[in-house]
Amino acid sequence: MRFAIYSRLFKPQDLPYIQELFDVIGGLGGEVTVIEPFYKQIFKKLEGEKGHDVFNTREDLEAQKPDLLITMGGDGTILDTPILIKGLNIPILGINLGRMGFLATIEKENIRKAVESFVQGAFYLDNRTLLHLESNMPIFKGNHFALNDLTLLKRETSSMIIVHTYLNGEFLNSYWADGVILATPTGSTGYSLSCGGPIIYPDSGNFVITPVAPHNLYVRPFVISDDSVVSFEIEGRAEHFLCTLDSRYEQITSAHRLAIRKADFTVSLVRMQNRNFLTTIRQKLFWGTDIRN
Repeated sequence: MRFAIYSRLFKPQDLPYIQELFDVIGGLGGEVTVIEPFYKQIFKKLEGEKGHDVFNTREDLEAQKPDLLITMGGDGTILDTPILIKGLNIPILGINLGRMGFLATIEKENIRKAVESFVQGAFYLDNRTLLHLESNMPIFKGNHFALNDLTLLKRETSSMIIVHTYLNGEFLNSYWADGVILATPTGSTGYSLSCGGPIIYPDSGNFVITPVAPHNLYVRPFVISDDSVVSFEIEGRAEHFLCTLDSRYEQITSAHRLAIRKADFTVSLVRMQNRNFLTTIRQKLFWGTDIRN
């Protein structure tokens, strides 16, 4: 069995957990390929390291055919990976070395158990919907999709922007605000939640449009079907605005016309048998806990 390992950045305090992951895979007779920039940071620090394959692109992973992509970091690390595995049907297992861990649900103390469970087939796969962006001008270098959200935000001035929004070609609203978020169920627990958006169950078949600091206080988040096509036009006093897809961003202008729909592929997140979305909500948001005591 072949494992691909992805991480953004090496932190010295994470070395014991990285070492454990390599040791566990080696003990199970597995093969490893590692994202090259990360591997260069850890190569001389790992005990017994004799060299592993590396990858940098989707084409590398397509050729190497890993059975599992393991991320080491936080939720943001997982958000990097759809570009690497688009259409390859490689499941993702997220080891949480970050903070919240809505997506990276494997705690670092459970690395061995998680890897062994995957090898034994004792796991579930959660398929997550992505957004696909279409634009009348080239942006994002062809990587037009997001697992969490698309955002349109003001830039350069303190003035609000106006985001004219259309649902399946019909005018919905003009948002006078600092910006607008279009989030998947996966992204509903991210930026959208911090702006007052609802938590959406992963397989509910919905998106949510959430305004960022709207001028009109009666404007609220709006839940729509994920079969919808949402279009945006932006205007404001500034010349440029910010458009993001997950952790990637581009500078756009009022000449851009954007349309967002459900992507034609999903990503699969590995979930252990003792966990589900409701377990994560209770643990991360302290639901069902009397925090007064």
